[in-house]
Amino acid sequence: MGRLAPGRFKSAPQAAVIGVAVAVVLIAALVSALLAPGGGGGDAAAASPGDNKGGTTQQAPVPPNSSGTHTPTGAPPSTVAAVPDSIQHLAEAPGRAVNITIDDGPDPQWTPQVLTVLKRHHVHATFCMIGPQAKANPLLVRRVVAEGHRLCDHTVTHDESMDHKPFAYQKKEIMDALDMIEDASGGAPVQYYRAPGGAFTPASRALAAQHGMRPLGWNVDTKDFSRPGVGAIVATVKNEISNGPTILFHDGGGNRSQTVTALDQTLTWLAQRGYAFSFPKVR
Repeated sequence: MGRLAPGRFKSAPQAAVIGVAVAVVLIAALVSALLAPGGGGGDAAAASPGDNKGGTTQQAPVPPNSSGTHTPTGAPPSTVAAVPDSIQHLAEAPGRAVNITIDDGPDPQWTPQVLTVLKRHHVHATFCMIGPQAKANPLLVRRVVAEGHRLCDHTVTHDESMDHKPFAYQKKEIMDALDMIEDASGGAPVQYYRAPGGAFTPASRALAAQHGMRPLGWNVDTKDFSRPGVGAIVATVKNEISNGPTILFHDGGGNRSQTVTALDQTLTWLAQRGYAFSFPKVR
């Protein structure tokens, strides 16, 4: 074996030092790359925003509307259209047609009997309900709807002097009753508003109309609430039907046995004279 040149031993330590330095630089660069945001290779790059628990998904900003606020996307539109605020008496059906309207219920004793009479005559009516009565008898309210009748808001307390009270009071009477009736019915439309005793005001009519409830009047008040006798109730209808088509009966507020019998006789008499049965016009 021959001898190595002395210069070769002198350069070996220098090469080792240089190699170590290069290795340190490469390791530092690799660590830096791994710790940088978004590092981690292809798996992290493939993950969609929001995949991690607690993460947030970046979305395009919603452009502001003219008021400077964001318009929610997917918000359901209002399904209740405003109606005229004049007091309605006319029937939807043309010709000789009448509207049967039933007030102050529902009542667990008398409303089912009224419904039986209506069904026997194949007549549909408008039930003007007191809010707490509807709330207390939801199954009865749903039966009214299921049998094809319409609903009317008749306030919370049946205050016949409400037209002399502040609008805030009138609004509460109307809107609280509306909520109760809608809840009891399972969301059926309430298409009319009848003020107790006809205590309408321009403001209350406008409020009801804005919520899709046509103010509803009457032409024939049978006075059945005072229990004048079956004959008197029927006679009132016969004598006053020329006043107009909307007839007022009651299924709540007291003993309505006379009403049940008188309604049966009245419907027979009207049918015999060629009257059709309708609902009050909404529009």
